[in-house]
Formats: sequence, C-alpha cells, structure tokens
Amino acid sequence: MIWTIIILIAAVALYMFGHVMLKRDNKKPSLMGLVMHKGISAIAIILIAGCVARLVVPTYLTKSNPAILQEMVSEMQAQQEANKNKIVRQYVKSHAEEMIGNAPIAGNENATKTIFLWSDYSCPYCRRVHGDLMRVLAERDDVRVVLKNFSIHGALSDAPAKAVIAAKLQGNDKAVALDKLLMDKEYYKPEDMKNQEKLPEIIEANVMKLAKEAGLDTKKLAEDMKGEVVRKELMNVRELAQRFEISGTPYLIIGDKAFPGAIPYGKIMEALK
Repeated sequence: MIWTIIILIAAVALYMFGHVMLKRDNKKPSLMGLVMHKGISAIAIILIAGCVARLVVPTYLTKSNPAILQEMVSEMQAQQEANKNKIVRQYVKSHAEEMIGNAPIAGNENATKTIFLWSDYSCPYCRRVHGDLMRVLAERDDVRVVLKNFSIHGALSDAPAKAVIAAKLQGNDKAVALDKLLMDKEYYKPEDMKNQEKLPEIIEANVMKLAKEAGLDTKKLAEDMKGEVVRKELMNVRELAQRFEISGTPYLIIGDKAFPGAIPYGKIMEALK
C-alpha cells in the first residue's frame, strides 16, 4: 500500500512537471521533444490509473460490494470442479478396471453403477459416509462401492487398510465383513495412543481380533498383509489419489464426478441418477 502511494505521487509529479525536463533554453520544442513529452504524459497517466485502481478496487470489493468477491470465488470453484470432473471422466472411462485393481467391492460386484471410495478407518467423516453408502447398497442392487483404502494416518491406518485388502484373498465377502466391523467398532482406545512405539503392534492385534470375528483365517491374513497383492493395491490407491489430487478422506467418485468430503445420502442418490 505504501509503495502504491509513493508511485502515485511520483506519477502525478511526472505528469505535471515532466515537460520541464525536456525544455532547452527558450527554443521552440522540437518534434522529438513533443513526442517524448506525450510519451512521458502517457506513462504517467498509466501509472496514476494503475495506482488509483490498486487503492480503490480492494476497498470497493471488501466494503462497498463484497458480494462480487463471493461470486468470483464461487465461479472459480465451479470452474475448478468442472476441470477436475473432466479429468475424472476421461480417466474413469478408459481405466475403470485398472482403478478397481485388487480392491474389495461392497454390494453387487457386477453392478452397472460404480462408486469409488477413498477412505481411512481412523477418519470419523469416513465412518459417516460409510453408513450412508451401506444404506444405498441395501436399497439398490445396481450399485457397487469399490473400497480404496487410503492409509494416511500412519499406524492408525496401515494395519486396517492392509488387512481389508488382504482379506479379499479369502473372499470378497470376508473383506466387506471386516470393513464393516472396522467402520462400526472402535479398534483402538485413547490410552493406546500413549505408547507410540508399540502403537502399530497394538493396532494390528486389535484388527486381528475383528478379523477373527469376521470369520477370517488370521494366520493367513497376517502373511498376506505383507504380500505383493497388498503392496500393489496400496500403490494403486496412492497413484490414483495423486492423479485426482486427493489429499484427504473421504473422497468419492460417482459415475464421472468427484465428491470430496462426507456427502450425505441424498447427494449420493442424486449423483447416481
């Protein structure tokens, strides 16, 4: 702001007294002198206009008419969303099976409508949207949810994500059952967080208890969690997250549109249309 005022004062001075610099004695000004005078005046006017705009426009937008700023932000967000949906649409159209990878699938595996869900078992918003998605699947058999387990919270996320992916090797139904238990129940307690060194071990042990409840062979599950299938799927999840600029969970792709955040049941149903 200070520099804008200084430049404005200098520009006004240049406009008013710039011709003085071009005077030579009392001779009649030459053609070159007249051209230079006009040029200096033009530069001064441009600087004055720019400085005035810099000083006046922010005040107008923030105090006199802030609605314009809101409209600009809304339009920018709409444009960004449209661009992102275009990227999603183009990629999903030709890479759907590749996107599914080794991910567990909730609902009818052969459904005609697909929802890709990036979620984290330690994320409370993921639990909220998971409940709405299960409601959708209970009402419709033409929808499937591809579970892309995005491990983003370290020890709290790693074991659950790996376990559900590995569980699919014992049957997709077993993976879905474990996914439901992890979303419906607490697999760690606040006091577990006090021992950060042993936290991964504690979390994995708790996950194995739920895996046993889901009917899984926990010995095989523990082995598969360290295997190539799990490694590839987690890599697939992260590569797609990077492609679609997914930085948090939950994140849904319904048809050809992206929905960041825990969208409600009604919006999910609307998107499926």
